[in-house]
Amino acid sequence: MKKYLPYIVTLTVLVSFSISVNAQCKGFAKKLCKLELTGYIHDGNYHAAILTEGEEAELYKTFYSGQSYRLAVCGSEALPAIEYQVVDAYKNVLFDNKQHDMNGTWDFKLESSQQLKIVIKVPVSAQKTEFPNSGCVAIMFGFQDK
Repeated sequence: MKKYLPYIVTLTVLVSFSISVNAQCKGFAKKLCKLELTGYIHDGNYHAAILTEGEEAELYKTFYSGQSYRLAVCGSEALPAIEYQVVDAYKNVLFDNKQHDMNGTWDFKLESSQQLKIVIKVPVSAQKTEFPNSGCVAIMFGFQDK
């Protein structure tokens, strides 16, 4: 058992650090990104993760017809502007913020209920640094009361 003790301690420290970082990221989402949903009712979920320049993440979410939604994507100041696309099941791009001045929000209403994929990308900064920057990226959803 003693020979495994260093591994157990290392694993415990890593898990504790991961929980702490995720809690900080969730706090970032609650404090800053939730403000982007003003005028909409937050769906209660905080989708946030630490990402590094050059990384991508995907999130799938079901949206219902006739409902007005707001999607808000924001990243910490250490990161360049976050790129994102909303894609349907047929791989049609419904929204690409690169074509809309890197807007962090998108308001939309669907004609039919469907599951959409939100693809998030942290671009590599134009400023060359020794190590790529990392930071919190959050995706928040809100809806309007009918």
